[in-house]
Amino acid sequence: MTSPSTRALLEQLATGPGSHLPLGELLDACSERAFGLFLLVAVLPAFLPLPAGAGALSGPLVMLAGLQIALLAEHPWLPRWLQVRPVARESIDRFRRRLAGPLGWLERYSRPRAEVLIDHPLAHVFGGSLLLVQGLLLALPVPLTNYVFGLLLVVWAIALIERDGRLLAIAWLLGLVLVGLALLFFDQVATLVDQAFA
Repeated sequence: MTSPSTRALLEQLATGPGSHLPLGELLDACSERAFGLFLLVAVLPAFLPLPAGAGALSGPLVMLAGLQIALLAEHPWLPRWLQVRPVARESIDRFRRRLAGPLGWLERYSRPRAEVLIDHPLAHVFGGSLLLVQGLLLALPVPLTNYVFGLLLVVWAIALIERDGRLLAIAWLLGLVLVGLALLFFDQVATLVDQAFA
C-alpha cells in the first residue's frame, strides 16, 4: 500500500474528527514518518499570523527534533506536557493551504531515492546537529528570518516524509549556507538580538 503524500497527510490531519489533536497522538499516527511531521508541526507558527515571537515557539521544537535525530532516536520523544498539547486542525489546514503551491511543486519531484542519506547513522548525526543550530537561529528574534528558515525546514520535512535523500542533501546544503551567512553577519545579528531584549 502506497503511503499518502505530504499534502494528503496534512489534509487527513486537518479534516479528522474534532477540532484539536494532541501532538503525541498526531506523531504516533505517522510511525516512521513522525520526525518529518514533527518538523512540519514545529514550523507551523512561522507561517501563521501570530504576534512577534513565532520563532521562539518553533526554534526549541526544531532543536528538540534535531537532538533526537542526532541521538539516533527511532521516534520523537516528547515530555508529557507537549504530548497532550493540542494542535488545532484549523491551523494545520491554514498551513496546508498557505503552502499548497510549494508543497505541490516539491511533491512532483520527490520520491524515495538515495535513502542511505535518510537511514545511515552518520547522516542522522550530521543532520540532527545541523537542525540543532538552525533551531537556535530560528529562535533568535531576528526580523524577516521566520519564513526563510521555515521554508527550508518544510523542504527538510518533505524529504523525510517522502524518504528523498537527494532532497535532504539539498536541505543540508541550504542549511549550511544559512548558518554560514549567520556567522558571516554575526555582529549584525548580535546587535539585533541585543536591541530586541533591550
